[in-house]
Amino acid sequence: MRKLTAWVALAASALTITGCSDGSAQHGGGSGTGNQDSKSPTSAASSAAPTPRWAAVKGPPRTIPAVRGFKAADGTGWRVSKNARVVVPAGQDSPLADEARRLAADLGGLKLSWKDDARPGDVELTLSGKGKGKAAGENNAAPASTADEAYTLTARDTRLTLSAPTDTGIFNATRTVVQSVRASGGVPEGTIQDRPDRAQRGLLVDTARKHFSADWLEKRVREMADLKLNQLQLHFSDDQAFRIESSSHPEIVSSDHLTKAQVRHLVKLARELHITVIPEIDSPGHLGAVIDKHPELQLRSAAGTSQRGAIDISQPKAARIVDDLLREYAELFAEEGVPGPRWHLGGDEYRALTVKSPGATYPQLARAATKKYGANATVQDLTTGWLNDREKTLRKAGVQHVEAWNDGFHDSKVVTPDRDRTVAYWTGKEIGAREPVTYLKEGRTVVNLNDEYLYYVLGQPNDFTYPTGERIYKEWTPAVVRGSKAVPASLAGPDRIPGARFGVWCDLAQSQTTDQVARGIRLPLAALSQKVWDPRKPSLSWTDFKARAATVAPAR
Repeated sequence: MRKLTAWVALAASALTITGCSDGSAQHGGGSGTGNQDSKSPTSAASSAAPTPRWAAVKGPPRTIPAVRGFKAADGTGWRVSKNARVVVPAGQDSPLADEARRLAADLGGLKLSWKDDARPGDVELTLSGKGKGKAAGENNAAPASTADEAYTLTARDTRLTLSAPTDTGIFNATRTVVQSVRASGGVPEGTIQDRPDRAQRGLLVDTARKHFSADWLEKRVREMADLKLNQLQLHFSDDQAFRIESSSHPEIVSSDHLTKAQVRHLVKLARELHITVIPEIDSPGHLGAVIDKHPELQLRSAAGTSQRGAIDISQPKAARIVDDLLREYAELFAEEGVPGPRWHLGGDEYRALTVKSPGATYPQLARAATKKYGANATVQDLTTGWLNDREKTLRKAGVQHVEAWNDGFHDSKVVTPDRDRTVAYWTGKEIGAREPVTYLKEGRTVVNLNDEYLYYVLGQPNDFTYPTGERIYKEWTPAVVRGSKAVPASLAGPDRIPGARFGVWCDLAQSQTTDQVARGIRLPLAALSQKVWDPRKPSLSWTDFKARAATVAPAR
């Protein structure tokens, strides 16, 4: 905020207002006769207001992600001026009221008007009437498609007009205004038409292995909003810790954790910034924190050996505890009483399926499979059924979209994964790995979390290296789901691969401080935002992109 305020102060100090004694306005640097320009607003308020005069804003707009369409026009553009206001003709009870207040604050404390009285120097926010469904009329409703996130931004005759089908689109437009002011002191004359290529654009944070404070997470949410990223996945349960307060099973919660009040505040802030928080309780593996307090649920082989974090899914109590937690947190992560639209089931790296003969090694699982699903059922079927049952619990709690890691989709013959479950593809290194294209040909939606480009693993174990913004910017696209090879273009459209998330994993938690993590992921997030917003090859060199990021998306 300090950097933007400095830009606003600089713009205001350079601004002069000219006008005739009768209140009619002169335009630009001309001598003027008191006659109104034919392009100017015609309302009484507009005619009486003096027209601000300033040095032309040089274009095109400088933002991250870059705007996808800009048609320049002759004129001086728009700058923050002394008497500028943010105007919402629909009034302070409209879905745009919070966007107006935020923009006014971001631009240094502009005044607000809830009337249809925009005048020279003002910013006007309007809904276009083209939105569909709940997102068009409700405040901060989740967009149904990228069309709901589109916007048109016009700088004309010292006025700025933001129009969109939903308040999400208006929010995106306000981020463009704020970034353009940071970079250029204003918005150049002309029209911006912009929308994202991919609907899902986000960050994953492993808070289980390393505790991140509520303040740290809130800063990341604000940083994401600057970049028009719209999803935050929280992996808050694993072998090392369970990081959110629980009333159903308080015994499993680690000493360093987020309170429910902090989570509610984070979810509320994220919703206001048009970001969806996606909770993840990973099962049936990665449950070490639960097993520590319920050791009877530990999966053990016929020889008596155990695998860290693997729960024995043949035991009914295992399902009861996990379902308790799923129901509790579905309510906790609700947005204004409505269950969060998305949930991640985990499903990866279940140790029972990493051995050569799962049925012989874990006979209790084989018996449970045949008992529940018939004589031909295997441990793979039992594990698939486990995730299906957990998904049923979530859907009964109101969750709309469920996903799991790609190695949570097993080669099971009797039981198949729910058809609507999204594949979160992260690696092709697991036993029995399947190429992304196989899921796409099955008709599944695949979200890209490619561990080659999008995994920031603390301490860099197991041949991981810290990903760089430069490599993402130059090499990666949403179609590059596994390794460095893109899937066929026919399977890579936004309807099949709706987006990507950048993952922070804390395997060696003490390798970096939380501040170091924040610095390390800043440029990769900026690069990701560019590549999921605009499908075209970036026009800037990496050096220029990096310099722009320092200006328009400063560290928080």
